[in-house]
Amino acid sequence: MSKIEIMDEVLANKIAAGEVVERCMNVVKELVENAIDASSTEIHVDLIDSGIKEIKVTDNGIGMDKEDACLAFSRHATSKLKKIDDLFHIDSLGFRGEALPSIASVSDVTLKTSNGEIGTEIHISGGKILSVENGELRQGTSVLVKDLFYNTPVRLKYLKNLYTELSHISEYIHKMALSYPNIKFVLTNNEKVLLNTDGSNRLLKVIHDIYGLSVTKKMIEIHEENEDYEVFGYISYPEIAKSNKNRITLLVNGRYIKNNEIIRIIADSYHTYLPPDKYPIVILKIEVDPILIDVNVHPTKMDIKFSKMDTLKSLLNETIKKKLEHLTLIPDASLETTVIGQETKISTNYTPKSYEEFDAKKKEAEFQEFEKMTLDFENKKTYEVSENSTDFEKSTGFEKQEREEVRIKKMYPVGLVHGTYIIAENEDGMYIIDQHAANERINYEYYLEQLSNPKKIQVDLLIPISLEFPTEEYVILKQNFYLLEDMGFILEEFGFQTIVIRTIPIWLPKGNEERAIQKIIEIIIDKESFDMKRFVHMVAATVACKASIKANDHIEKKDMEVLLERLSNCQNPFTCPHGRPTIITYSKYDLEKLFKRSM
Repeated sequence: MSKIEIMDEVLANKIAAGEVVERCMNVVKELVENAIDASSTEIHVDLIDSGIKEIKVTDNGIGMDKEDACLAFSRHATSKLKKIDDLFHIDSLGFRGEALPSIASVSDVTLKTSNGEIGTEIHISGGKILSVENGELRQGTSVLVKDLFYNTPVRLKYLKNLYTELSHISEYIHKMALSYPNIKFVLTNNEKVLLNTDGSNRLLKVIHDIYGLSVTKKMIEIHEENEDYEVFGYISYPEIAKSNKNRITLLVNGRYIKNNEIIRIIADSYHTYLPPDKYPIVILKIEVDPILIDVNVHPTKMDIKFSKMDTLKSLLNETIKKKLEHLTLIPDASLETTVIGQETKISTNYTPKSYEEFDAKKKEAEFQEFEKMTLDFENKKTYEVSENSTDFEKSTGFEKQEREEVRIKKMYPVGLVHGTYIIAENEDGMYIIDQHAANERINYEYYLEQLSNPKKIQVDLLIPISLEFPTEEYVILKQNFYLLEDMGFILEEFGFQTIVIRTIPIWLPKGNEERAIQKIIEIIIDKESFDMKRFVHMVAATVACKASIKANDHIEKKDMEVLLERLSNCQNPFTCPHGRPTIITYSKYDLEKLFKRSM
């Protein structure tokens, strides 16, 4: 008797649901993607108890006739793939034909759809169709999912609390709203509106709706392309960085993805602008020929494989770095501009009758400020571009003379606070400079230049430096003697675990040579996988720190002037090598507001 049998379709769908439907967010994701593929311009997602009790997704797309509506609940039924070659040219969000049958197998589903000519209503529970009836003629589709995982108690128990489930759904809807600013998205939970975009195809407006005005003010537009990829979107000023990667939104051909390699490329592009444990807010759209990517990696379709990743890496790196290098990145110390989620000023000539009225008034005031900001942004982009401008300047719309201006205007020191912070001024306002961070940035760029272009200018030591190491460290160091030699050190082995250094490069900080050498050797020994660029950075940063003025080192005014002049000539004068700010500012207007001279 045969032991192998064809699996029951309901059972097969339940198994598939284990991969496709892990939580409430996965249901929302699949239904929203279907709505987008149906050419919808408006999508409503209505939740009861964060989707655990009820999820309803309504769109105004092309809808389905009765035959297609019934067939949609069959496994591997799809309108998006016809032949095997289509798998290499996927331009839709869905294509597997697993979502609806998987969802229906673990919940109670009511589908209402119409193509404008005929309406259909289908009720299906636990994967079994209970009824198929004629329905209303409203163009589009509505899918109501109730009692998710009611017949799989283990999976139901796995669901987190209401706030966690709502957080995952909100995050996903935010990503899709950013990906499709031309679609109006409305998200509600227990009849409370959480997101309502206008579908006006203004990405900056969607950023405002999601993150608020204070973040929107600190976003920078990018747009570049090469033969394989086109990238565009917004990156944030370093000052509003976050402690996790969740605010980096990656969208490939309209599909929200998660890709650690691209996130690492973005983080590396902010090298020395941010501390290693901080990440910018980024909305990055990548357009690419579908043949260069593989989206058929996982049932959730959130992980994809890229061909020609090197060209994408260089495009992203160059685009972000070039944009940051053309901006003045001095954080404003004014509380009203540095606190994310700040309150928008509302006229005090009225008293709100309810929270709803106050919230509406606040949003109206915030939107008016956003509109003004957008107008200023657009006006800035319409500057006349000279014929001598570079391609980059032409693409960003900034005049050549703007690029040639120094990134920091000349500052005049007036004193020192706590032996650490230089107070300076110019016609624009007041500046506070961390003398150690500023000197560290100056020294870092100097040592980086020396290490990147070694001239082998050396000096012999009157008293050689002898260093001894444990056996395991000495073995690693001996394999990497060439790194020290390339930097200009002349050394020799002295016994089994000891080296003697007789000559050092001239750039090594005077009076602190031995400690600097020890730190360099620590970097060589501790490195897990060698990367010359990162190694040079670490050495330059380490030596710069040792050679810089420390906190509580009182310096004279003339020394402050030299320090500020050298800082203004740096390639990146705004942060130290570790990503901490070197300088913050109070504008003249901020000062006048603080002292009530300007209301």
